Amino acid sequence: MIRPFALSLLLIPATTFAQERYATRNGEVSFFSSTPMEDITAMNHKATCVMDLTSGRIQVSMLIKAFEFEKALMQEHFNENYMESNTFPKADLQGTLKGLSAEDTKKPGKYAVTIDGELTIHGVVQKRSIPGTIEVDAAGAMKATAEFIVKPADHGIRIPGDVNVAKEIRVNAALDLRKM
Repeated sequence: MIRPFALSLLLIPATTFAQERYATRNGEVSFFSSTPMEDITAMNHKATCVMDLTSGRIQVSMLIKAFEFEKALMQEHFNENYMESNTFPKADLQGTLKGLSAEDTKKPGKYAVTIDGELTIHGVVQKRSIPGTIEVDAAGAMKATAEFIVKPADHGIRIPGDVNVAKEIRVNAALDLRKM
């Protein structure tokens, strides 16, 4: 009699925690670089994200080679010459989400959030505080958006002076998160 009761006490927290996790495998991350010669834009439709509202932890990850460019030659140069994507295949953001609680997901609304954590690009880790927005719909689904700047030099990405790439790259993320 005591064993089934003890087992149920162990399973209740696991069920509760599982309900507070949200994820996506097809998040969109884009970047934009404006230069006098031409604008450079790329889109990645395969970003993954796992967000645990119980612990406040969030991780966003993407393969560098999944960025698609308008011109194939730009994509080749991006992967081989700048990002060295065979050596550094992923970009990651791991941190703590602030501004959204599990209670907030029970009612529709738009919430200003911040991710405090570490952004890893090109094998270089930078501490970052990235502002964003999470919108919760009536069904409890969430859309997370953020816009922030990345400086290639901060991540050890060498760009020759004669190459037309901006010193600051604008990054946009849009993640449709569903309960796991």
